[in-house]
Amino acid sequence: MVGLIVICLSLLVGIFAYYLGEDSTPNADRQVVEIMASKPGYSQLFIRVKKEKKIPETGFFQRLLFGAEDKYLYVPINSYKETADSVFVEKYIDEGMEEKQAYGKNELSGKDYIEKKTFWLGTDTFGRDILSRLLVGVRVSLAVGLITVIISLSIGIILGATAGYYGGKTDNVIMWFINVIWSMPTLLLVFGITLTLGKGFWQIFIAVGLTMWVSVARVVRGQVLALREMEYIQAARALGLKDMRIIIRHILPNVLGPVIVIAAANFASAIIIEAGLSFLGVGIQPPTPSWGLMLKENYNFIITHNPALALAPGVAIMILVLAFNLLGNGLRDALDVRG
Repeated sequence: MVGLIVICLSLLVGIFAYYLGEDSTPNADRQVVEIMASKPGYSQLFIRVKKEKKIPETGFFQRLLFGAEDKYLYVPINSYKETADSVFVEKYIDEGMEEKQAYGKNELSGKDYIEKKTFWLGTDTFGRDILSRLLVGVRVSLAVGLITVIISLSIGIILGATAGYYGGKTDNVIMWFINVIWSMPTLLLVFGITLTLGKGFWQIFIAVGLTMWVSVARVVRGQVLALREMEYIQAARALGLKDMRIIIRHILPNVLGPVIVIAAANFASAIIIEAGLSFLGVGIQPPTPSWGLMLKENYNFIITHNPALALAPGVAIMILVLAFNLLGNGLRDALDVRG
């Protein structure tokens, strides 16, 4: 239940990520290089300056799905002084460095042009809010897991059920193919598929999905081999029912228990594989906020002054993967009628 609660919370966070985070720009990619690599809990004053081009209004659902482009430039400042028609600021450049600047009030964002922001998990090497990118990154991890499970279940169930039900040469050919794929290291296989399909958002999802169907096929085959000799299957054959109907209506519903457990395990494995590929640079590409990519961008800080920048996405991966493993264990116990 704890795993299920964490997964449900992650799903809600992924849906409303652009409303929950401080940075609601597409891919949470607001870069303020002056405050790069700041520590968790860092606070900074900003003055909001209108952009030269007019930014159109963003609707609720558009922001929900894709974020909203900033209408203003966020300029970090140490202090400010107002006059009737101008605002004089000390622009923050680096620790101990600042620059005097002046803005006319017609250049600023209405009345509330001074804003204080707190970066609860700090900022990365480009001055982006770690927490906002972490929240948007939930979408990538859940999406890669979901698409991987759909692809792996589709291929695995079809091949496993075919091999188990028909047996003979059909079984031998499919099992030979399964053993060939099984013998290849998963990462090496994903590398090969990724190089063939190219780098990108959907390519990595498909590549991971095409490598994780083998375990599903082996389990389904074993279950179908046992079920095809049962009396009710023999009766269905005697009644003249077609093989496709027997497999879909009478066999597959009885193998869903083990398949659901494997699906939960594959979900967790897919999240780890995607993070590993993104860390190596062949997975999700910038500026999309993948947790593995965030680790790659910030892992140098582990041995320097700010390890939290890399630990945050690492802990997020660990918690989500643990949640799916806990859910898988719970489903195995719940669906094991012999227990």
